[in-house]
Amino acid sequence: MPPVARLGSGIPLVARGRELKRLRAALELASKGTAGAVLLAGDAGVGKTRIMEELANGTDALVLTGRCLDVGETGLPYLPFAEALSQTTADLTQRPALAMLMPSLQLPEMRDRSEGAVSPALNPGRRPEQDVGQLQLFDAVHGLLSELSQHQTLLLIVEDLHWADASTRYLFSFLLSRLKNQRMLVVGTYRSDDLHRSHPLRPLLSELVRLPAVDRLDLPPFNAADSKSFVEMLSDDLPTEVVRQIAERSEGNAFFAEELIAAATCKPDSLPSALADVLLSRIERLSPEAQHVVRVASVRGRRVRHDRLRTVANLDEITLDTALREAVQHHVFVVDDNEVFSFRHALLREAVYGDLLPGERVRLHGAYAKHLAESPDERGAAAALAHHGLESHNLPLALDASIKAAREAERAGAPAESLRYLEQALKLWDAAGQRPSDVDEMTLLRRASWVAGTAGQPERAIAFARSATKLIDPENQPEEAAEVLKRLAQALSTVDGTEDEHYTAIEQAWKIMRDRPASATRSRVLSGLSSAMRYQCRNDEARDYAEQAVADARAVGANGAVADALASLGIAEGRLGQVEQARQHFREAVECAREVEAVSTELRAMYYLGLDYYEQGVLDEASKVYKEAGDRARDYGLEWSTFGFEIRVLQVLVHYYAGDWEYAAWAATPPGTPVSSTVQARLAAAGTHLAVSRGELAQAERMTTQLRNDWHRDIQIALITGGTGAELAIWRGRPELAVERVEDALEWARRAGGEWILAGIRIGAFGAAGYAELAAKARRKRDTEAERAAVEAGRAVTQHARITAERGVPRLGALGPEGRAWLARAIAEESRLTGGGDPELWLAAVDAFGFGFVYEQALCRWRFAEALLGTDRRDEAAEQLRLAGEVAERLGAQPLASAVEQTAKRARITLKSDAPAPREHLDLFTPRERSVLGLVALGRTNREVGEELYISEKTVSVHLSRIMAKLGASRRAEAVAIAYDRGLLEP
Repeated sequence: MPPVARLGSGIPLVARGRELKRLRAALELASKGTAGAVLLAGDAGVGKTRIMEELANGTDALVLTGRCLDVGETGLPYLPFAEALSQTTADLTQRPALAMLMPSLQLPEMRDRSEGAVSPALNPGRRPEQDVGQLQLFDAVHGLLSELSQHQTLLLIVEDLHWADASTRYLFSFLLSRLKNQRMLVVGTYRSDDLHRSHPLRPLLSELVRLPAVDRLDLPPFNAADSKSFVEMLSDDLPTEVVRQIAERSEGNAFFAEELIAAATCKPDSLPSALADVLLSRIERLSPEAQHVVRVASVRGRRVRHDRLRTVANLDEITLDTALREAVQHHVFVVDDNEVFSFRHALLREAVYGDLLPGERVRLHGAYAKHLAESPDERGAAAALAHHGLESHNLPLALDASIKAAREAERAGAPAESLRYLEQALKLWDAAGQRPSDVDEMTLLRRASWVAGTAGQPERAIAFARSATKLIDPENQPEEAAEVLKRLAQALSTVDGTEDEHYTAIEQAWKIMRDRPASATRSRVLSGLSSAMRYQCRNDEARDYAEQAVADARAVGANGAVADALASLGIAEGRLGQVEQARQHFREAVECAREVEAVSTELRAMYYLGLDYYEQGVLDEASKVYKEAGDRARDYGLEWSTFGFEIRVLQVLVHYYAGDWEYAAWAATPPGTPVSSTVQARLAAAGTHLAVSRGELAQAERMTTQLRNDWHRDIQIALITGGTGAELAIWRGRPELAVERVEDALEWARRAGGEWILAGIRIGAFGAAGYAELAAKARRKRDTEAERAAVEAGRAVTQHARITAERGVPRLGALGPEGRAWLARAIAEESRLTGGGDPELWLAAVDAFGFGFVYEQALCRWRFAEALLGTDRRDEAAEQLRLAGEVAERLGAQPLASAVEQTAKRARITLKSDAPAPREHLDLFTPRERSVLGLVALGRTNREVGEELYISEKTVSVHLSRIMAKLGASRRAEAVAIAYDRGLLEP
């Protein structure tokens, strides 16, 4: 891993727009003759220095910066002002009093007069003449700064005021009290978490904020989204899950995030030693009693109640209260109204806990376990007991508490936590010796499989179910054995490439239950068998088994099984073309499931009901169903269960195609809880639709490149990103890459097996588009051989789409509106292989997408307009361009909007009377990036570019990194070459 870029080394400022805007406004006001001051407060590492650098780099003002140093209680007198004034070119000797601040300025005659004198700031016994000397110094500093501000706006930055000595504080106060009409802004920064109750800076701040020229600005930690963006910006090569963990652990603190990133490749879950030392230094300032209380609290976790802390710490009330008050004053703890004390930052607790001796840690965990055992009915007691029992090596206690904690977590709608405790219980099962009497290992494994499925961990669900099958006894426990096999089949059905094992498992379950009387278990097995038949395209058998499952469940009055069987029957009838009957069965299944709160079965029925509407092109009904289903899944903590997740993916796709991109973006947001890599990758794949269509091309490139490594997890990832990756490459002017991605996806689908009808047609359409662009590029270069090859390949991939559609008709009963639309587009794209395209074919594509695919129809309108222009039908083309442009503007589809503008400009068509002239190209670059790239193309070095554009060399490097990422280049020269080749730079 390359060295981590630090905050002040060219990394763009993240999420500080509001604060930076206020600072710049104050500086602008100062430039007009209204002096002011800002006290910038924030925790250590939150980014105060970085925002000061951004303010200084973005102004033409004279910037003077000084820093206080931590050198004990006394500090170095006037150090920040001496440092700041040393940066000016003014003649300081004209103000003799400054010699007390900077002894190197003293003239010989001044040294003679001052021989034997004592610096007023260093003599603890003050004399009247020293007060006069100090006042002369203060006047000299004030006069010099005021004089400098007459010639140029002055920005004076004094950093780390929490370390300022008394003399510096006096001088700082003196300056701020005399700010009037100078062209000067003074900014003082300090750590708010260092200001304990007796800190000498606190009373000064109280006085300063009363001054009319002084404003206070708090710099809070990043919120969750900004923290994630910051980590992503500093660590392009870290896995998504590691980025999420670092963002969460840092709690919005930039310094903490940087240190965690630096250690991520070595020990991702450990606390870096450098960061631990910084955090522990705060604890070392406390008294021994307070340090003891903090150590005891760290064993309990982030939060601990006062009474529990008193018992375990074994301190009397007065001593404990004194220690707690000290910890609160030094910003180690925060306390709420319920007398619950919390570490101010989770990493602070980690550092303290990691510093405990092993024996001390075990003893304290045991003390907490003993105290918790006395109140077992308290909410969360089981989870806490499981933790403290395990850490204190009391394994029987830990096992029993883990099982109870798993049950509590599941009832609370927290499947991920339930899974964690079940896994812990299974690890302890053999080692504990003493086991609970009301549960066995097979039950735990079966339950763990179910919970893993609801927690978005399908691979773990399969692993637990497989382990459970090794413990089944079909002769003595037939129902339990069948349930385990049914669970295995159910888990396998969610993962590609397990079809054979899925069928074998459900077949074994049916062999056990075939000759047994009707029961809920028999009904569920029949329902699972119906699903297996459907996967094998044996739709008539699937319906027969589903009908038998319904009859069995109704015979024994098992409504949960009835609901499951009705859903299976609806799926089978839908495959047979009986649409209305299928929808009715789905609705009945939902109603029946709700009566017995079988939420997972309810979600399954709602998923297929919404899918039926989607496949029939009724997007408004599909979106309603998935909105309701998604709300139900969240309410019950099943958002990342098998069908909860499938509903989430369809929410992204349905709302994307329907033109509700804001909702689609929300649905595509990565989960905030740990889920499997497959779940993350599939959701990210669905999100690539938005990233590409909105023109977030660099981000989309990163996403598709990373997701290429996940194709083996789920064929849907390959089929989605194969298409969006090709579309992305076309927008970026790289048709060679587009057709490469199309062929890669088609080959992957062939190797994976199965019938991917709709996806095959869609990818074929993108393939035809890519080859059409390739053929056009060859024509521009007069390369007839390359053009012929592109035309032949484009016709072949279009023919593949036709064959796929024909193959899908007997399987699906009908191709469906989406399939017909994508086929129409593929055929229309084929017409572009040899020229401008056939208007009639593009009109057919526009009409085909008219059932509700808003963006795709607008894109086809643009291509339709191009074809119309080729036949000199300008008025019709203008209307299509206007319609396409309106949709692109409303959706925020920047690439399409730019393409429409470019076409209109070439045809001299005005889309809006008040609109600016259309851009000639889809501009990937910001104006600054374009300036940097132009100078690099002329052979300038980074330093020369910076000098010419008045930016730092490091900022030039950042711009170049972004440019290369957008172009997919690894070197400067390659970026320039690609830009020339794609027409993004003029020779």
